[in-house]
Amino acid sequence: MNNLIALILTFALSLIFLRIMDFIAHRGWMDSKLSRKVIHIGTGPLFVLCWFLFNDDPSARWLAALVPLAITVQFALIGFGVLKDKASVDAMSRTGDPKEILRGPLYYGIMFVALTIVYWKDSPIGIIALMMMCGGDGIADIVGRKFASARLPWSRDKSVAGTASVFLGGWLMSAAMIFIYVTAGVFSGSITNYLLPITAISLVGALVESLHYKDIDNISMTLASALMGHWFF
Repeated sequence: MNNLIALILTFALSLIFLRIMDFIAHRGWMDSKLSRKVIHIGTGPLFVLCWFLFNDDPSARWLAALVPLAITVQFALIGFGVLKDKASVDAMSRTGDPKEILRGPLYYGIMFVALTIVYWKDSPIGIIALMMMCGGDGIADIVGRKFASARLPWSRDKSVAGTASVFLGGWLMSAAMIFIYVTAGVFSGSITNYLLPITAISLVGALVESLHYKDIDNISMTLASALMGHWFF
């Protein structure tokens, strides 16, 4: 497919998903904390699947990265008050303060831009790191709030259930996405060859996410997952 058409389709699909979630949160049909995490979980797989729309031209990764870059710039403008978008604030903030978007959601977008440009479809490292950020960190907050469990001794605001869900959620989303890419012939070998690396990366990502550093999980655990990926790939 022509990469400009692929770019337009990726933009359209991403914005449709975000607008739907903004609308749902703004109407009060979903709690803002839950809608924030649904966006966190769902945006990544959708974007990575859209990579299939792009051909192998060297410019493809740069064009694809324009999508999270544009959305990240929008987040920054909303957070700084330059743009007024109450629906987005309702969907992506915990308390309704636009400045919250300048932390987690902004870092989320920055990591997407960086990993798309650095790894693209050349290596599974970027995809696994992104899926850890989406599936791992995203699911952790939902599970941690829904199921009561013991607190971690080294981080009293994190729970055993939440950390276990980081590992399991990241592992499942990474394995599913790599399976799709292996089946499509983008990555060589069998999916079984990737399960041990995915398990190790998920474990490291979960441990880093469990540390007591608020608001930078999207950076710390994603970078840790990517660095661990270089051990295997």
